[in-house]
Amino acid sequence: MVGLAAAAAFIPGRYGWSNVAALLMVLSNFLDHTDGELARISGKGSRFGHLYDLGSDAVVTIAVFVAIGVGIEDRPGKILDFSTLDGAVAGGAVALIFYLRMRIEEMAGKSATRQGSLAGFETEDALYLLPLITLFHGLEAMLVAASIIAPLYAVWTVVEYRRAVRRLRPLGSREVAQ
Repeated sequence: MVGLAAAAAFIPGRYGWSNVAALLMVLSNFLDHTDGELARISGKGSRFGHLYDLGSDAVVTIAVFVAIGVGIEDRPGKILDFSTLDGAVAGGAVALIFYLRMRIEEMAGKSATRQGSLAGFETEDALYLLPLITLFHGLEAMLVAASIIAPLYAVWTVVEYRRAVRRLRPLGSREVAQ
């Protein structure tokens, strides 16, 4: 709900609302990480909960990127703008990444989808920078970058998925497929 509230706050495309939206998105991300950790620590994790978490993450991510695009496109003085399309492309690519990583996890286990990290930060932790991006009027540049980088990462994830399928396919079916 907090993530969807963040998406709604991005829609007006105004500076103040975008900053509120960014803070809500950080809160949403924090709550998302916290509930997962609490479920694991308490032994109350479930397959349904995990799938619900992934699905919710995908819906919120798509909604936020599209809402950012709508907000940018609705700004005064814009004649021709593809920001909503950029948001849909970035959000759709992220949803595809979520889906394929979930499929890889189902086939090969959680360790097969472990993300790389740098100094303890994972790729998705970049969302914590969103308030700085909105504060310094960088939302449009971030959206353009996301509409390029997310599809490229989605292509990489498709390659990883295909490798996982080939690696896990029984030897007999490999010979038949060739």
